[in-house]
Amino acid sequence: MAERESVGIVLLGLGVVGSGVARALAEHAETYADRVGARIELRKVLVRDATRERDFAPDRSLITTDAAEALGTDCDIVVEVMGGEDPAREYIQKSLSRGRWVVTANKELMAKYGPELRAQATAGGVDILFEASVGGGMPIVSPLRRDLSANQITSVRAIINGTTNYILTQMTREGAAFDDALRQAQDLGYAEADPASDVEGFDSAYKISILSSLAFHGHVRVEDVYREGITDLMPRDFRYAAELGYSIKLLAIGQRDADGVCVRVHPALVPKDQLLANVDGVLNAVQVEGDLIGRVLFQGAGAGSMPTTSAIMADVLEASRSIVHGSRPSPWRYTADMAMKPISQLTTRYYIRVEVSDRPGVLAEIARACGDNGVSIASVIQKETDDEAQTAEIVIMTHAAKEADLQRSISQIEGLKDDVRKVGALLRVED
Repeated sequence: MAERESVGIVLLGLGVVGSGVARALAEHAETYADRVGARIELRKVLVRDATRERDFAPDRSLITTDAAEALGTDCDIVVEVMGGEDPAREYIQKSLSRGRWVVTANKELMAKYGPELRAQATAGGVDILFEASVGGGMPIVSPLRRDLSANQITSVRAIINGTTNYILTQMTREGAAFDDALRQAQDLGYAEADPASDVEGFDSAYKISILSSLAFHGHVRVEDVYREGITDLMPRDFRYAAELGYSIKLLAIGQRDADGVCVRVHPALVPKDQLLANVDGVLNAVQVEGDLIGRVLFQGAGAGSMPTTSAIMADVLEASRSIVHGSRPSPWRYTADMAMKPISQLTTRYYIRVEVSDRPGVLAEIARACGDNGVSIASVIQKETDDEAQTAEIVIMTHAAKEADLQRSISQIEGLKDDVRKVGALLRVED
């Protein structure tokens, strides 16, 4: 086999991350050539606006706004950092059909169409690599695909959205209200002007769909992921959680047992002595539990140009080595369709904050509502009293209960109109 002198790259997108990739290819060209055994050449860059100023841009002769020109360029690897579903999906499918390897950071696309795209890549003798789609610069996709593949993985618990983790950290440390913490995150560039994808849990749902599919060797669809955001959390919940020995985190969780797989995203109480409880700021972390490895934690920067560039370039180097050495990627094999368990079948403990009338007999009514549905109360703590309104706020911690039973209890409690003013918060406890 003739020795290959170069590997050609077409870059789709030149935003913050795309500029980081172009810079890395230019500034580390010699290092990458040594590691791969051939030069890695950027041959074309597709952009929406060729006149826009960027932090770093390659030679203008490489830049085009014509998708057909970019996709028609002779290359070996297509790097997609455009984001969104369309037209990225179309461009990736065309690239795979032409026998190009693909590297992508597109979490939405991989969550919705990952198995389909991977099957197309396998049929064409190439691969689609997507380390940067989850966790930014923190390696987790490759470990699940390779290093942990000998394990029967039973759970993946993750903090995989830096924006929400920053907001929750500020609410914990500073006692900030949600709106104030969000504003701080936006001022620092951690949150978008429209933060809904982050704070409503959509971003985390895409990512845990990808991780659960890898961990459990099946397709976990985005619509199978139960999702709650963080917008209803109050500063008092963080105070009460701290007094009880917990932190509040937005967790993305995939769990497998003999009955199936349950995948969910929601804020949860995490004991302070657990590693995930101490992952603060914009950091991401993923905790994996397997039968051979036990429990292992991956932690690192989950976003930003350079961390994401690190993950993308790792995939580019892996693909380049395979191309240079003529090696065919191993196909990823999914098991038969997995049984997906709805959130109603979850069994865990719960934190409930309730505003009630400050009079005798209220607790007995609430306890009766729980008992009628098989929910056992572990403790009740009265936290605040409003003498003028004649109300009190209580925090209830339950023993382990089934979600369906707990929800029936909440409906019954909310029906106690004379005694219960409002159920202010319901949080699951992740021991």
